[in-house]
Amino acid sequence: MSPKILWKSLLVTPAILGTAIFASSSAIASEEINTDVTSVASLEQIADYANEGSVDSMGQVTSITQLSDVQPTDWAYQALSSLIDRYGCIAGYPDGTFRGNQAMTRYEFAAGLNACLEGFARTVTGGDLTTLEQLLQQFEAELATLRGRVDALEARTAQLEANQFSTTTKLNGNVIFNTAAVLDSDSVFNDQVTFGYRTEMNFDSSFSGDDRLRVRLRSRDARNFDADPTGFSFGSGSGSNNIFLDNLFYDFPLSSNIDVRIGANSLGVDDFVASTISPLDSSTSGSLSAFGFPPQYDIATVGNAGAGVIVQLTDNFSLDLGYTAGRASSPAAGDGLFNGPYSAIGQLTFLSGSFDAALTYVRTYNNSGLGVPLYNANNFGFQGNFRLNDTIEIGGGVAYSDVNAIGAADDADVWSYQGTLAFNDLGGSGNMLGILAGVVPYSRNNFAFLPGAPLRSNNTSFLAEVFYRLQVNDRISITPSLIYVDDPYNNRSLDDSLIGAIRTTFRF
Repeated sequence: MSPKILWKSLLVTPAILGTAIFASSSAIASEEINTDVTSVASLEQIADYANEGSVDSMGQVTSITQLSDVQPTDWAYQALSSLIDRYGCIAGYPDGTFRGNQAMTRYEFAAGLNACLEGFARTVTGGDLTTLEQLLQQFEAELATLRGRVDALEARTAQLEANQFSTTTKLNGNVIFNTAAVLDSDSVFNDQVTFGYRTEMNFDSSFSGDDRLRVRLRSRDARNFDADPTGFSFGSGSGSNNIFLDNLFYDFPLSSNIDVRIGANSLGVDDFVASTISPLDSSTSGSLSAFGFPPQYDIATVGNAGAGVIVQLTDNFSLDLGYTAGRASSPAAGDGLFNGPYSAIGQLTFLSGSFDAALTYVRTYNNSGLGVPLYNANNFGFQGNFRLNDTIEIGGGVAYSDVNAIGAADDADVWSYQGTLAFNDLGGSGNMLGILAGVVPYSRNNFAFLPGAPLRSNNTSFLAEVFYRLQVNDRISITPSLIYVDDPYNNRSLDDSLIGAIRTTFRF
């Protein structure tokens, strides 16, 4: 008999065995018997087939007390006891366990089936044989249907294997369409309506089942308005329509509690942390304003290639460490992995079912392309988020950066605050109403026009956003948003602005 036919027999036999053992003989005896059903000799043939796949890793059990992990309180205790006492039909592992919640292999199934069939051969009576014959007749149509389904599954599996993209790599991605307009007061784009896009394709490969190599390709054409100091969360870029390499990194577990990431392209300090905590920090499903990204990861930071680790200290606490260099591949003086611009992060992250929080420190050094020192910065941040229930989340954070000009008299103390409010599944599963408000980064004492820091101002710019993500289906969401900016760029002489936008996200 071919292995394919054998395993079809094995697949359908548990239904026969389970029904035969636990069905009421008196109930079946009242039904009319069809003498043209499969004979009991078929059971002996199945036993021969089962013997072909038996293994010696499991031992026969003569009493349920031999199974150390089966207790009288277990829901299947009586069933197991009956199979052992009546038919000697249960095999255990060499260590005396049954492992009832563990998925079994095909070998183990064959061995268990063989043990049951041998038990039947020793204990079955004439009445039992009659019962089995009636059951075979009664479920003949169902068994034929099951065989047909197995055939169909085998055909579909063969087709998938023949046409699969890769045995190690999965493709996933997203496309964003964004329509936006300034609804009130903008000095440049007063009457303009824009339509932009961003597309990403992620190639995720795994070689051990626990690791991941990600290659991300990206293209975008999305412009920021003149009165928007933060821009859109999905980035901005000119309309060259070029596809470029974005993320390129490799994740793997160093031990049971240490995960490592090594990246060669487009790594920021936030790529080395377990979470940025904010529920609105997502370019595809969170806020449309980039202010949803906590500023402590962004003020004056640089990066491109580097490495980091996430050390799980307890079930809730992790220590996240990372280092990324801005010009790691350059051999020029003042560049390279360690001599050029870099940012290093250390974060203590707490994640739980009701409260998440993070304390963050980022150290940055930057220089010009000629190696001339420009500035260094020390960023400090706190971000927290409470889940009041399954629907409502409330949180926020504060960021402070001490930006020091090198060789200049003027430095910058940069501050920023934000609050977040999220209503999950509002109006339907997957939907979200998000509210974001706060003071975007500002400085009172920056005369040196330091890169990455806002210009000195006696004013502070306030930003508020309200958006509603409508989850059309598992793959498509539509998110309208209103963004209000008071004193853009911390400049009271600029008119306040109200920006409306609609983001449509397609996932594949």
